[in-house]
Amino acid sequence: MQFDLWITLVLAGIAISVSPGAGAVVSMNYGLKYGLKKSYATIFGLQLGLLAQTFIVVIGLGALIIKSVLLFNIIKYVGVIYLVYLGLSKIFEKVEINEEIEKIDKYNMKKAFLTATLINLTNPKATIFLVAFIPQFLNPNESLWIQFIIISITLCVIDIIVMTGYSSLASKLRFLVKDVKAMKIQNRVTGTFLLIAALFVSTTKKV
Repeated sequence: MQFDLWITLVLAGIAISVSPGAGAVVSMNYGLKYGLKKSYATIFGLQLGLLAQTFIVVIGLGALIIKSVLLFNIIKYVGVIYLVYLGLSKIFEKVEINEEIEKIDKYNMKKAFLTATLINLTNPKATIFLVAFIPQFLNPNESLWIQFIIISITLCVIDIIVMTGYSSLASKLRFLVKDVKAMKIQNRVTGTFLLIAALFVSTTKKV
């Protein structure tokens, strides 16, 4: 994978992880109630779910696009349009505050790990996003397995760092899930990252 393309992947990966979602909420919940150390069962569970989804998308779609440059380009620009749509949606998203965060039962490491894994593995929005997102970074002339490893490691490392941040700072940053103004700012930053990623993807040439 070319370095400039990898940088774009990193940029987009940060936008994905920072964007408020089920993974961020469960990481903050465990951080608030049990502390950073115990929240890692949840954080690594999220990565297993992400890894499984990434594997399905890379190997499945990669096998298709490697046979057709036209299909590759179609998927690429559909993905660009989808990234733009997500970016604009985030920027103009209506923010609603939940009255209370879902309570977590007595800590159980195995349960925390499995629950987090299923959150990412069964999230249809994540699947749709990865289907539109990952093909932008696949080169039909390179090994799908090597690209899968690069993409997976990049996305997982970024997500671990971001989720660790959410967990460790949850008690001090509770306003992120309770204050409407703060959530709007976060959504706009996330949306801007997605739009920038779409711009980089659209101008990237792959043979």
